[in-house]
Amino acid sequence: MARHEYYDDGSTDKQQCPRCGDTFLGDYDDRLHCGQCSYTEFK
Repeated sequence: MARHEYYDDGSTDKQQCPRCGDTFLGDYDDRLHCGQCSYTEFK
């Protein structure tokens, strides 16, 4: 699934960046990370 595609109900399977709003967070073992603005959320 491409990162810009959504499910029929409008949801996605990845979390979007709260700072950027238009990019998805990369899911790593210990954190969620945005490659565009470097926002990091530790699990």
